[in-house]
Order: sequence, then structure tokens, then C-alpha cells
Amino acid sequence: MRPDPGGCFCCRRPVRAKSCVANGEVRNGYVRSSAAAAAAAAGQIHHVTQNGGLYKRPFNEGFEETPMLVAVLTYVGYGVLTLFGYLRDFLRHWRIEKCHHATEREEQKDFVSLYQDFENFYTRNLYMRIRDNWNRPICSVPGARVDIMERQSHDYNWSFKYTGNVIKDVINMGSYNYLGFARNTGPCQEAAAKVLEEYGVGVCSTRQEIGNLDKHEGLEKLVASFLGVEAAMAYGMGFATNSMNIPALVSKGCLILSDELNHASLVLGARLSGATIRVFKHNNMQSLEKLLKDAIVYGQPRTRRPWKKILILVEGIYSMEGSIVRLPEVIALKKKYKAYLYLDEAHSIGALGPTGRGVVDYFGLDPEDVDIMMGTFTKSFGASGGYIGGKKVLIDYLRTHSHSAVYATSLSPPVVEQIVTSMKCIMGQDGTTLGKECIQQLAENVRYFRRRLKSMGFIIYGNEDSPVVPLMLYMPAKIGAFGREMLKRNIGVVVVGFPATPIIESRARFCLSAAHTREMLDTALKEIDEVGDLLHLKYSRHRSVPLLDRPFDETTYEETED
Repeated sequence: MRPDPGGCFCCRRPVRAKSCVANGEVRNGYVRSSAAAAAAAAGQIHHVTQNGGLYKRPFNEGFEETPMLVAVLTYVGYGVLTLFGYLRDFLRHWRIEKCHHATEREEQKDFVSLYQDFENFYTRNLYMRIRDNWNRPICSVPGARVDIMERQSHDYNWSFKYTGNVIKDVINMGSYNYLGFARNTGPCQEAAAKVLEEYGVGVCSTRQEIGNLDKHEGLEKLVASFLGVEAAMAYGMGFATNSMNIPALVSKGCLILSDELNHASLVLGARLSGATIRVFKHNNMQSLEKLLKDAIVYGQPRTRRPWKKILILVEGIYSMEGSIVRLPEVIALKKKYKAYLYLDEAHSIGALGPTGRGVVDYFGLDPEDVDIMMGTFTKSFGASGGYIGGKKVLIDYLRTHSHSAVYATSLSPPVVEQIVTSMKCIMGQDGTTLGKECIQQLAENVRYFRRRLKSMGFIIYGNEDSPVVPLMLYMPAKIGAFGREMLKRNIGVVVVGFPATPIIESRARFCLSAAHTREMLDTALKEIDEVGDLLHLKYSRHRSVPLLDRPFDETTYEETED
């Protein structure tokens, strides 16, 4: 499983084809045209599988293999940086080089170490070289364009000084503002300002005490209606919605099956629960089904008793890969083996589906097939907080057993109004078609941007409908170089490296928005093309490898309490 950064790995096992779908064959969930099916029949394409009628629409995503030379050079690059890191640590030890990182005081040398020196090796010797690419302070609304405060470092990124200048109108390609509701004008701002005058900013209490406003009750009814579930509950923090609610749902004697690329909030919640954790390969239904079979056959370790509960944890859109969960197959497996499903729609709610209702809407599935629907208001709704939706009995249970519900302060009233106004806009309850237009504009922007990047020769990960677009950089030196070069050209991007990604899969992560105009996207693409040539980033050989054709091993990671 993936830790979330300060800032986030198979023998081929073909499955026999069972049936066909109307629009061609499906290769591990990747719909192929009739021509592709004919080529497969002729022996040109191997390991073809089909998903029958599970998918009602094409599901296309691929992950191009890392070129061998690039992988070798990336490892060499990290090796060189590590060697120089040890050299610099030696110089710091003998006070030849000034030591900036936290160390024990002389009088505490015999104490148990407060700062784990070796564990901080990566931070001080590798991360510090490119630290200027993160935590850049903006001084405007995080919309399609932002203003960034200029800063400089005179001690190799150990500290920064602000110059007093502001970099104006930087095209924002990094914020999760999928539908463009992060703005300081328009109906959302007006509604929030009105509520601010009436209710103020803070609630100063929990929901169980005196912090349960009529606004909160109205929000939860609206969320339940939007999701198509019986009831919902809102929380003040998206991260805590996962980390504090999973322990309320499962405990010792339960089994959690978690995708290896799940967000840190899901990872933390699973670990805090005390349940046994087993990890399946990312979006790999063969791996998941094997774990489900083993769980049913063997039961709990040592005692062999049946598991109290089996909970599958998945995300709608994976924020580092840009991939979409294979939800129809997950639901089929969940029903087959009588497990529960927890779906994190933090990035997919609002951003996927013809009506913006997330990955369930995207696949045309029944919301009742998902036991726990989780999402956040921090992205598509331009606000903060999160929610859990499902059966009324589930929500009633969480109201009294969830730490995030019992002990956390209620959502701020203006934030609640921002969520309500934007959600009504998406649902069309505001009397306009603005919400529908934003959903359509985002889908158009995503397809256009991904198509253009691929045509330029970049390696792009993820699903063709995902607004999260990872562009592969690989080498450590190119992480910082790409971020700096793009900022020079007035394009704000997010770059990501180890440990947020596998060590040889560093990347730039673009997030598309409905607020991006075609002119903005063309400007960004022009600069990306130029920087790609400058840094030699166009690695693509146009040989995408579907996810299930990645090597698959049967090893799993397990956490148990003795």
C-alpha cells in the first residue's frame, strides 16, 4: 500500500474467454474493436480475456512499460545520489559541512534517539535537493489560474526567503478543482457569504453536543439524495472520514482486502482497526479473487475460524495512477464471496459519470451494491470535509461509534453552504444547466489533454476518462527540473517521486478542470512539449501494457495481532 507523500509493483495468467460484448472483445477489461478481435483470432494478440456483460461502456486504460535503459539509468541516478548522501553525512559528522537537519543535543547523546537519523537520510540528502517544488505558497483563489509568491533559497533549499514579488496568472494544472467551483465569484460565493453573515464561521462544538445545525441536517439529506442511498453523514475532514470510520466498522477477527495503491487515509484506518490486512495487486481481479478464496477456505490464522467480516477497500480514481477501479468486477466478486465493499470516491465523485455521481454512475451500477460509499467535498465541490453514505442502519451506527463523528468539531456553516450550492448546481436543482455543462466540459478537457500528450510521445498512465493525468519522468534529477522549468513558463504543476511512487516511476501529475479553457490547455501543452524536448522525456514507444498483463505473484502482505 502506498504512503501519501509530503506531497505516494507479475507470470502472465490468461483467463479463458466466456462471452462477447456488443462493441468488440475485452482484453482484461480493455475493450477492443472488431478489427482488434480479428487480429487476436489470427494470433497477433495473446492472452485475450472477456468480461461478458459486466461493462456497459468501453473501459480503456493502460500502463506502458518503463524502457529498460530508462529504468537502469534511474537506478544509477538514485545510486549516485545515495553515495553523495553518505559523503555529505560524513562531512557533516566532522563539521566540515554545516549541518541543517534536526540532531540530538550533546547533553542528550545518551538518551533514546528522538530523531531517527538513518530514517531521515532520504529527506536530507535527496528530497532536500528538490524541495523547492513543493509547498509553494499561493496568494489567490486556486482556480484555473493562480498567483504564486516568489521565494528563493541561499542554503540549498534548507530555508526559503520571500522576495516580495508575486508570479501572476500561473495556469493551475495541479489543484483538484475538477468542476471549477473553487472561485470567489458566482452563486456559491454569494450563498456562502450570506450564510457567513447569519451563522458566523465556527460552530465550536461537536454534532452530538450543540454543534448540530439545520444546515448539517439539510446537507446530509441532499448528499443521500445525490448518491441514491438511504442516508449519509458529513464529516469535517476528508482524511479522518477514512481513518476514523474504518476502525468503527471492522476490528480484530475481521479481514481487510486492500488495493496496494490505496490512499494513506485508507491505509491508516485499516491499521488502526486491528483487523488483519491483506493486499491485492492494483486493480487485479485475479489477485483479489485468490485472496477471497483463501479467506473463505482457510479462515483466520491458527484457529481457522471464519472471519467475522471481510471488507474490500478500493478507490474510485487512484490519485497517483489516474486509473479507475474495475467496479463491476469488484461488485461481482463481493457478491460471490459475501464480502462487504468500501468505496472511496474522493477523486471520482463529481468528476465521473454522466450526472457527476462518481464511478457508480460512470459504470451505470446500482448504489445499493456498494455497502459503504465514502467521498470528500474537497475536490469537485470546492470545499472541505467528507461523507459516508449507505443504509440508514449503517449511518445510525456511525453516529454513535465513529470517533470522527463523536469528537470532531462540526463543519463550518459557510463551507456547508458551498457544498450545498455546488451540489444542487450539479444536480440541476438551481434551475440552470451549469452543472451539466461543467461535467461535459471536464470530460472533453480530459480526452483532449490525454490525446495530445500521447501524440507528443510522452508515457501517460491511467484511464482515458480520468481527470488525473500522470506523465512519467522516471529519473530523480528530472523531477525537480520539470517542476522548475514549467514554473518558468507560468505553468504550475505537481511533481511526485519516491516514496509516494515506486522508486523508478517518478511522475508529474496533472489534474484537469472544467475551468480550463481550450486556450489554457493549448498553452500548457505547448510548454509541456517544449520542456519534454529539453529534458528528453518523450519515452513512449506506444506499447501500452494492460494492467492485468503485468507480472503477478501470489505473495501478500499481512498484519495480524498475536
